[in-house]
Amino acid sequence: MLLTGNLKSLLPQVLRRIIRCNRLSISNTSGMAEGYKQANIVILHKSLADDFEKFCHANAGPLPLLYRSQPGDWKCPSLSSDSDIRTDCLQYRLYEYGAFTGSLKSLKEYAEQLKDMVTFYLGCSFSFEKALQNAGIPVRNVEQKCNVSMYKTSVPCYSVSTFCCNLVVTMRPIPANKLEATVLATSKLEESHGAPVHIGNPGLLGIRDLSKPDYGDPVHLQPDDIPVFWACGVTGVEAIISCRSPLAFTHSPGCMFITDLKNNEVTVGSSRKVPQVHCISQDPLHYSIVSAEAAQKIRTLENLIGIDPGNRGIIHLQRQEELLKSCLSISHARSVLITTGFPTHFAYEPPEENDGPPGAFAIAAMLQALEKDVAIVTDQRAMNLNRKIMEEAVRLGILKRPVPLLSYQKESTDSALMFLCENGNRGRPRFDHLIAIERAGMAADGNYYNARKVNIKHLVDPIDELFLAAKTISGVATTGVGDGGNELGMGKVKDAVKKYIKNGDVIACDVEADFTIVAGVSNWGGYAIACALCVLSTCEIHDRYLRKGVGFPQLSKKMVWLAALPSVPKEEKFLKALVQHGVRSGKTASLEMEVDGLPFYNTHSLMIEKLL
Repeated sequence: MLLTGNLKSLLPQVLRRIIRCNRLSISNTSGMAEGYKQANIVILHKSLADDFEKFCHANAGPLPLLYRSQPGDWKCPSLSSDSDIRTDCLQYRLYEYGAFTGSLKSLKEYAEQLKDMVTFYLGCSFSFEKALQNAGIPVRNVEQKCNVSMYKTSVPCYSVSTFCCNLVVTMRPIPANKLEATVLATSKLEESHGAPVHIGNPGLLGIRDLSKPDYGDPVHLQPDDIPVFWACGVTGVEAIISCRSPLAFTHSPGCMFITDLKNNEVTVGSSRKVPQVHCISQDPLHYSIVSAEAAQKIRTLENLIGIDPGNRGIIHLQRQEELLKSCLSISHARSVLITTGFPTHFAYEPPEENDGPPGAFAIAAMLQALEKDVAIVTDQRAMNLNRKIMEEAVRLGILKRPVPLLSYQKESTDSALMFLCENGNRGRPRFDHLIAIERAGMAADGNYYNARKVNIKHLVDPIDELFLAAKTISGVATTGVGDGGNELGMGKVKDAVKKYIKNGDVIACDVEADFTIVAGVSNWGGYAIACALCVLSTCEIHDRYLRKGVGFPQLSKKMVWLAALPSVPKEEKFLKALVQHGVRSGKTASLEMEVDGLPFYNTHSLMIEKLL
């Protein structure tokens, strides 16, 4: 019996012969035959083969198909010479009617049954470990001389016929300062699962305890390590269990088939396609991935809306990358709550201004197109007005259908928690992201002020409390959009508001949002969010990350997303409808085609065209 020795430098055909003779005392093939592709194995009856192949193509992240054999064929000539799948894995698993019934060192005793069975060779993440090491990234499972950790998740794969299971992932601890290099090193190695499908808190995948993997060994994180997850070929094992085939075989997790194919590193052809990694949440820790091209487009949007047509000094409030990080967070959300409404014109009825609703409805329209749940919360006294505005938005084709319209009143100390979560349970939030756009924000003294330092608290419901409560709920993020510093969510830049904005020492909003988007006009911020969400949705790198590598790309829906974007004709009609309902310009109280004293034509219309 051979011990481990220097197995990483042996050629694949030599290793297969050693394995075939049962002369190794190791438990997995991680680190063996460095630089060569390894494969997961699934062997099932020929009657199931076509459906399983479709299942692989539908879930290419975990199941990249390298080769499909003919029934009864033990060899795979395109992957290796002189191989025999009955003997060339360290260990196999036997499944009968979906139940694991034993481990095997060889499948030769099943030679007769194997004549009617087909072997699938699927890519393996062991293949990219050398690429990580070449990039200076530690591979902890190799360092710790153990198998990689594998976990069942709560992420459903795309089902095909009787193959219906959840995704399985591998986890490798990666130093925080190596995350982007890790994604870059693996993103083009699609036959070895490609880029990670999740970076950060394992709970977001339904994994409760990293120290208790479902397959493999626990791999220990070092200080500053971040758990990084890749789609895993052991998903094929779960698929075999789900189909309850009378007889099936797989490799034992970690005991791969070693091919003769070199895992040649792929250079990224264009810098625009280079993936970038961005932290979008600290609680729970969560990173997202986007292409450099898409990120730059969103930075351009942020720069466009950052001009200061009113010369209010908002340049001092701006924070770079806020639009990008906010929209990355929103793209991961399932349910979004939007609030708007600034009753600055207290002497008029209605007192609302027309900056805010157009931006809010532009965001809502894109969220509908992206098939996310969306609701709007506003002041109780303004419900009738907002219902009419909603009807106009649907009639004009801005919204596909009405959005639930909610109000919030404080009735007890836990009212905000009860509103945001089912039965007030922080573990069951109704919304993943809250967005405030041109919404009156509470100042440090508990009052609400317009730009002229007039207290309008009597017209404002305490929706700020929802944003404060969201801070106590893990997984709920918040975004504030404003143009003067007195809007909900601008607490993040309150010191700059007090220093640079007229009356800022009094009017500055004290309530922070996780992300603060500052625009020359708040509506522009709403339009930019809609455009940025569309950019992210058409980014193949981000789309794959959102899907966790399962299912099919969503780019077929691109025309739906483009149709949901704001346009000059839609926004012109919407502003006319607001004027007809008595909603006035913020700065002048005019019932003309203007917002914040700026004419729609040749100012707002030009901004919309630039954003598109």
